[in-house]
Amino acid sequence: MSKLNTVELFDIDVHNLNMRQTVALIGDAIRNKKQLVHNCINANKVVLIQHDEQLKQSLIEADIISADGQAVVWASMLFGKPLPERVPGIDLMNEIINHSAEEGYKIYFFGAEEDIVGEVAHLYSAKYGENIVAGYRNGYYTDAEEEAIAREINLSGAAVLFVAIPSPQKEIFIKKYKSLMPNVFLMMGVGGSFDVVAGRVKRAPLWMQDNGLEWLYRLIQEPRKMWKRYLIGNIKFLFLLIKGGFQVDS
Repeated sequence: MSKLNTVELFDIDVHNLNMRQTVALIGDAIRNKKQLVHNCINANKVVLIQHDEQLKQSLIEADIISADGQAVVWASMLFGKPLPERVPGIDLMNEIINHSAEEGYKIYFFGAEEDIVGEVAHLYSAKYGENIVAGYRNGYYTDAEEEAIAREINLSGAAVLFVAIPSPQKEIFIKKYKSLMPNVFLMMGVGGSFDVVAGRVKRAPLWMQDNGLEWLYRLIQEPRKMWKRYLIGNIKFLFLLIKGGFQVDS
């Protein structure tokens, strides 16, 4: 992707695109059978990449990097490089699924627990027809199984792959095995989106999403699981934000 369409935030070139433009770019890539990797960045990843060079490289090498979190959009404004809007991964996933149904593309769903990913495949099959699902697999595997999983996905007939496993595993898996999946034209990490689709986790009300409080809603639902990521992680992100602001001022 052209550097002209990016802004540099926290050493990552984030694409200066809204949702409509992002979907259009992805649609063009699939139609032209050009392999494309989509990644997103939020406050948590900004913190992680400070000490995880492998994750950072996996992000940098993606073809499109979207601002998933409202905090990143606010940071872009603070640094004088305003992004047009956040492009939430789950919303982008649903837009791509709608587009895939219209164009006849198949999708492979990879990640989460077996009953959750199975429910996701069932729900989308019920909505769009069974042909939308090329296959699905849970996100629990050993290192020795990774290559076989990638080859299975490549042979599934999927044009689109959604990977719902935690960071940095999903970014690293895609980077490591994309060459073994030449028949898949879009590879996208979607984090906990399958949990939301399957109804295991509720999404924050729109007003909370727009005001950067989606993390708080998630923390209330799963405090034991998410406290470290959001409470400690948000403090670290705030520190990086302040540090970056001083660098801009100087």
